[in-house]
Amino acid sequence: MNPPLVLTVAGSDSGGGAGIQADLKTMLALGVHGMSVVTAVTAQNSRGVQGVWELPVEAVRAQFRAVVDDIGVQAVKTGMLASAPLVETVAELLASVEAPVVVDPVGVSKHGDPLLAEAALDSVRTKLLPAATVATPNLDEVTQLTGLVVEDEAGMRRAAEAILAYGPRWALIKGGHLPGDFDEVVDLLTDGTEEHWLYAPRYDNRHTHGTGCTLASAVASGLARGLAVPEAVREAKAYVTGAIAAGFALGSGIGPVDHGWRTR
Repeated sequence: MNPPLVLTVAGSDSGGGAGIQADLKTMLALGVHGMSVVTAVTAQNSRGVQGVWELPVEAVRAQFRAVVDDIGVQAVKTGMLASAPLVETVAELLASVEAPVVVDPVGVSKHGDPLLAEAALDSVRTKLLPAATVATPNLDEVTQLTGLVVEDEAGMRRAAEAILAYGPRWALIKGGHLPGDFDEVVDLLTDGTEEHWLYAPRYDNRHTHGTGCTLASAVASGLARGLAVPEAVREAKAYVTGAIAAGFALGSGIGPVDHGWRTR
């Protein structure tokens, strides 16, 4: 049997820890065939992002149609989309597929470098999030999109309500940036009716570059394999927790999570 087919629509990370590179590594590790639409090229390493170059809308559209029209997809994951024209183009393209869509509304890099233009936020809210089966914002992205500052689990519930109001079927609010010294990391998955609180150990490891990309790609991989959203998210959380625990030093800054931790 051929493996399930997953398409990532995201930016390239020249350091290999996040973006398209992290997505494809995750997909390989989880037994699906990964394909890609590159939206932007970054000059990036362990110290941060030195430059960003968006691809033309025509190039993004052509990549997407080339894959979908010939090969097909069983899940799509979106990451860094950079600008309003790219966000709107991708949202339009997603309307042409019936596969589940995981939207990671990437706003800033692990190093704090902006990866989404301020002018694109409204397009994310009104065009992209309504296309999502699952939206996976971290707490900084929640603030960027909703204005809410989340400091506890009650705030995570309010954040999920605010994100769901934009139209995704499920919201996965990632709590890794909650203030305080906790032994566990908590995420909240909800569709507005049922809630799933997901806990995992917090590892004392600064090498966490690519965590968000990896989690969203893992969720998409599970959905492509036919898992229901809660099960896909639970499996993805377990995979990324192991990858964080095995994160390794690379260069002189923040290293990546280890996408191949299960086979090392």
